[in-house]
Amino acid sequence: MTTGTCASPSAPTTAAVSWSWGRPVSCELVAPKPSRPTEGILFFNLELSPMAAPGFEPGRQSELLVKLNRLIERCLRNSKCIDTESLCVVAGEKVWQIRLDLHLLNHDGNIVDAASIAGIVALCHFRRPDVSLQGEEVTVYTPEERDPVPLSIHHMPICVSFAFFQQGTYLLVDPSEREESVMDGVLVIAMNKHREICTIQSSGGIMLVKDQVLRCSKITAVKVAEITELIQKALENDQKVRKEGGKFGFAESIPNQKITAFKMESAAVDTNNVEEQAGEIITKADPPSEVFAKPILHTPGTAQIGEGIENSWGDLEESEKEEAAEEEGESETTTAFECHKMETETEGTSTMTEAKKDEPIVLSDSEEEEVVILEPQELPKKTRTQTKSKQENTSKKAFNKRRRKKRAAY
Repeated sequence: MTTGTCASPSAPTTAAVSWSWGRPVSCELVAPKPSRPTEGILFFNLELSPMAAPGFEPGRQSELLVKLNRLIERCLRNSKCIDTESLCVVAGEKVWQIRLDLHLLNHDGNIVDAASIAGIVALCHFRRPDVSLQGEEVTVYTPEERDPVPLSIHHMPICVSFAFFQQGTYLLVDPSEREESVMDGVLVIAMNKHREICTIQSSGGIMLVKDQVLRCSKITAVKVAEITELIQKALENDQKVRKEGGKFGFAESIPNQKITAFKMESAAVDTNNVEEQAGEIITKADPPSEVFAKPILHTPGTAQIGEGIENSWGDLEESEKEEAAEEEGESETTTAFECHKMETETEGTSTMTEAKKDEPIVLSDSEEEEVVILEPQELPKKTRTQTKSKQENTSKKAFNKRRRKKRAAY
C-alpha cells in the first residue's frame, strides 16, 4: 500500500497518499458506564480540515466524516483489539477513558486505510500513567515517579480498501482521490495478521459475487501481514533508541537548519588581532573638522561639555531662519487680507440694509403664494446711541467737577 501514516514522533513513514496524524492520545479517570462497570471507555474522533483538501468544511459533520468515524469505531473498538477490562481501576467507580483524535493532513484518497494504521500505531505507542489503590484512595503517579504503562493490545486490525470499475470487471487496491471519483463501488476489509476479519463494508451501487470477496480477502491478508511487520519493527526501533536517549522516526527527520527546529549551531568568532584591526580602522577614519585644545568658557562657572568642540545646538541654521522669516511674512499677509475682507463684508451688509429700508413692503393677492417681508427692528442701533449718550454725560460730569475744584483752589 502507498499509504503514509504519522502516528507519533517515532511512527513509521512511507510514501504518502493520505497523511493522518494520530499522536493526540489522551486518558483520564472517569466513571464507567452502568452497563459495563468493569470496562474502560474508548473514544475515537476523526477531523477533516480544509488543510487536507479545499472541499472539507471545518466544524461540519458531512456524510463522509460520519461514515469514516463509524468505520474506524467498528475496526478498533468492536474488534476488541484493546483489553478494556485492564483499564478498570475501581469497579463501578473509576476507569480509564482513552481518547484518540485523528487529524487528516493531506487528502489524496483512501482515508480509511491511513486512519486505521495511524490509530493502531498511536495506541501501541501510547503509555498511560501508573496508579495504585490503597483502600479507597487512588494515587496517580507521574512519569518521573513511575514508568508509564502501555495499553494491553491483543491484535492490530488494519483496513484495506478495494475499488471496482465497470461493474466489478477491474479491481484496484488502495485507490487515489481521482480513482475514487470515477469508481463504481468500494469494499473495505479490516483484518489482523492472524487472518481474522474484524469488519467488512461495501458501498456504492455494485453487486459483488462470492469469488470477488474471497479474492479481496486473500489480498488483504498479504497486505496486512506486510504492514504489521513494518509497524512492529518501527516500534521496536523506537523503544531501543529511547532507552539510549536518542530520537527516532519523525522526530529524527526534523533538520536543524529549518525555522521550525528552534536550534542553531553556534558560529565561531575569531578574537585574535582585535587590537590591531581596531587601530587600523581608527587611523583610516577622517579626523573631526574642528578640534579645540582647551574647553571654551562661555560664562564664569560654566564650561563646554564634550571633547572641546563648540556646542551649536541652540543656534538655528540659515535655512531654518529663512523658513521662519517666510512663515512670518505669510502670516502678516494673511492677517491683512482677512482684515480687508472683513471691512468689505461690513460695508456690503450696511449698503444692503439701507437698500432694504427704501424698498416698500410687497403683499401678494394670490392664494397660492402669500409672502410678507418684514423689516427687523433696529434695536442694536438704539443701544449704541444710548451707550454713547451715557458716555457723553459721564464725561461732562467729570469735566464740571474738575472746573469746580479749580475755581475753589483759586
